[in-house]
Amino acid sequence: MGKALQINDLPIWLINLKSSPERYASMQVQLDALDLQHQRVEAVNGKAAWAELATTVDIPGFQRNVGREVMPGEVGCYHSHLKVWKALASSGADIGLVLEDDVVFVPDCCRAVNAALGDTEKWDILKLNHIRAKFPIRLGRVDKWMFCHCIGPLTGTGAYLIKADVADGLTKCFLPISRPIDHQIDLLHRENIRHLALMPFPSRVEDHGQSTITGQQFAGVRKFPPYKRLYTYLQRWKNLITKGLFAFQLKRSGR
Repeated sequence: MGKALQINDLPIWLINLKSSPERYASMQVQLDALDLQHQRVEAVNGKAAWAELATTVDIPGFQRNVGREVMPGEVGCYHSHLKVWKALASSGADIGLVLEDDVVFVPDCCRAVNAALGDTEKWDILKLNHIRAKFPIRLGRVDKWMFCHCIGPLTGTGAYLIKADVADGLTKCFLPISRPIDHQIDLLHRENIRHLALMPFPSRVEDHGQSTITGQQFAGVRKFPPYKRLYTYLQRWKNLITKGLFAFQLKRSGR
């Protein structure tokens, strides 16, 4: 058996909008302090490229699934991650680390990632921070961290590990867009893909309420009234049930 991968062995992609140089500078300071080499990926500007990107969105399906209007920024974010996945698939690496530019690392983050890389048979996509991580079920342990499958929503794409073969497959089936990318990833249990969380999380998202997607304090989010969100609520309950069944299968099989 060969030596387990370490974080320094991984290609690291950092997604950053050209219009946010201060975010990149902050991330660069952190990554330099951790002695981690990375590649900056210019994020797709959803607002600037909306005329082109809108053709990749199933707008009625998105509105039905999410219960609100589509935000151009989240479509740009979606395409930014697809861009990185394509780069990973053609890189020759087995696993990549994907970062957004509003991440803060905890002191032992490298140790946490190295621990997770020592047991890659447990996961396909491994979240290293979150926006939401509801009802986690423990599936395994490495060092002081746990591999968890969340029966509730596991959202956010601030920092995650992803296997190259998974990334390659997803680039071929993730269009048209009918949900934000983190919501789409959260449905991958339906394809028998293990989308897990490493807890306690070795990083966190910190944007001080100023998101490049949702605006200041979510001002750009335009939800429909509750009576127009019934299908959305139904989908959420369906996902709870199917994710619960998937967690049971994972526990039973020991995968």
